[in-house]
Amino acid sequence: MNADASYLALIARIRFPNRTRSSILITMADAHAPKAESPVPREKLEAQIKSADMTEDMQQESIEVAQEAMAKFTIEKDIAQHIKRTFDERKGPTWHCIVGRNFGSFVTHETKHFIYFYLGHCAILLFKTQ
Repeated sequence: MNADASYLALIARIRFPNRTRSSILITMADAHAPKAESPVPREKLEAQIKSADMTEDMQQESIEVAQEAMAKFTIEKDIAQHIKRTFDERKGPTWHCIVGRNFGSFVTHETKHFIYFYLGHCAILLFKTQ
């Protein structure tokens, strides 16, 4: 069992109220996660997808854009802003992005437009609304 599995608690409950949107509750806490002893270059961090309602191609694009953002920025708000703006430009509005190490969420999203994943110890939630 890896360190993430040992230290992270993830509870996801998925409801599908209709065919065009989904509601997802995610509670995430990693307050006891170990600190990295030797920093890994951010662009080399491996992605661990926790939950996705998205095509494989778009999942890969999400990870690549997030890796690019983490290579450019160190502040979570700036990383989220870069990812959100990139997806708004490439895929049309309206995308939302949350980046951090400890947050909970409950969101409604368009079908096939949701991903929740980790890059290292940083969680990234990306989804689109109408």
